[in-house]
This record gives sequence, structure tokens and C-alpha cells, in this order.
Amino acid sequence: MKLGYFPGCSLHSTAKEFDLSLKAVAGPLDVELEEIHDWSCCGSSSAHATDHLLSIALAARNLSLAEQQGLSQVMAPCAACFSRLATARHEMAHDEEQAELVRPMLARPFKNAVEVQNVVALLQGLAGRIKAKATPLTGLKVACYYGCLLVRPPEVAQFDDPEDPTSMEQVVAATGATAVRWSRRLDCCGAGFSLSRVGSVVRLGRAILEDAKASGAQAVVVACPMCHSNLDLRQSAMEARRASLGLPILFLTQLVGLALKLDPASLGLERHFVSAVGVMRALAAPAPQQLPATRG
Repeated sequence: MKLGYFPGCSLHSTAKEFDLSLKAVAGPLDVELEEIHDWSCCGSSSAHATDHLLSIALAARNLSLAEQQGLSQVMAPCAACFSRLATARHEMAHDEEQAELVRPMLARPFKNAVEVQNVVALLQGLAGRIKAKATPLTGLKVACYYGCLLVRPPEVAQFDDPEDPTSMEQVVAATGATAVRWSRRLDCCGAGFSLSRVGSVVRLGRAILEDAKASGAQAVVVACPMCHSNLDLRQSAMEARRASLGLPILFLTQLVGLALKLDPASLGLERHFVSAVGVMRALAAPAPQQLPATRG
């Protein structure tokens, strides 16, 4: 399977482990990733808040480059990038007046023919292949955290149920791990307020992680660099004057990589603020042997 690949800014910088783990699992799952040549920032939420037309043009430029490259489908692992690319595709298809303003800005023909996919949808489609190749992560309990942008707004994401998604849980099941039932898997983590309103991010993140831990999770699985950053980087602040959380925040691709028995270093697991060593040790521990039943 060949896919266009839009890494976005985060996967080349603060979420390098997402890029590493995605590329590490792509080979064993027979996925060929072809990076879009000369891609540029999708604009993220900053452009959308400042200039809506510019935000559509920035994302549409990347889709036009994918078309020029002969790609029919582009996968954007970052939930924010996926949202911006999918929004641009949707608006260019449904708002002709805006499309007429954007097209001259692209400086190349644009048919709006490239489909946009997120990493959860990709792995969901490969769940059978993952299960067949996995060494089951038996006993590992994880909380699947979707956040805001993977399934919303539904007319843009066109993926899974926006109120009760199950796609990430299906991938977790394919790895042999168990997805716990919990209440805050769709709550906002504070997103881009991580620098401007740290207190709000800490408060929101603490509520999310406390619920995950109370539900029995040993780790939280995400598919968004911003969610990862807020829940991993800010976890020490969440623990100030409170009970320790100690929950590793794993990208979904890292969990799949663990099930495929890939080298933890190739998955970037050493790059997290909250260590995932405990999780890896638990997976490496031999299963307790059952004693033969005795006859009384």
C-alpha cells in the first residue's frame, strides 16, 4: 500500500517520536509512505484564528502538491494537520466562492481529488494485519484518548462516531492490549493554550489523567502531538501538591510497534517526559505460571 505522507511541523520537531514510530511500523505492515515534496505548514489553529482564507489556502497548497506528485491519498498523522487538510478539502468542494479566491493563490492546477486520512483510520484498516503479526500485549490496560479533532466536526472528519468512536479501541484490540472504559476520552486537553494559559491546560489534563487512572489504565494512547505534549510535558505540574499520576502517554503507533516487537529506541520511547520503561518491563515480564490443580 502506497500513501502520500504529510508529516507536518510537529513530527519533524517536538513529536519526532511519532514520525519515528510511524515509519518503524510502516515496513512490517507493508505500507509505503511517500512524503509530499516541498510541503509547508498547514496553518494549524493559528492561521484559522487569524485569517480563514489563508488557512484554507495553506492546506490546499499541500493537497495541490500531492496531486502534482500523482498521489491519490494523503495521510496526516497529526490530528490538527488532518483536520486542517480535511477542512480545506471540504470547503474547496462546498464553497465555490471561496474556492475561486484560493485557486489563484496555489499557482498550479488543483482538482481537489486527493483524499485525506488520519493515522487511526490507517491502522484500523490494518487491524487484521497487526493482529496476525503481533505478539499480544496481554495484560496491558490503556486508555484511548481521541481529543477534539480526530472525529470532529463529523462533516469534515467523516470518520467514526463523533460521540462514541471505537476505531482506536479496535487497533488496541489488535495489539492484544485492553482498552479500558472511561469518561474523558473526547474531552479537550487545552490544545494551543499550553503556553498562554498553562493553568487551564494543567486543570483539564489532570481531570483527563485522573479519570484514566481511576479506570485502571497503565498508559494513555493518543494520536495527536498537541495532546501528547499537554498530557506528557505538563504531567509533573498536574502532580504538584497532588497524588502522583505516573501515566506514560504513548502514540498509537508506538503501541503497535511494541506489539510488533520493534526496538523501543526505533519507536522513540526514550523521548517522553513520563517514562514508559515501567510499561515495557511489565510487557517483558514472564506470565505467571499456573500450578497444577491438587486433589484433596
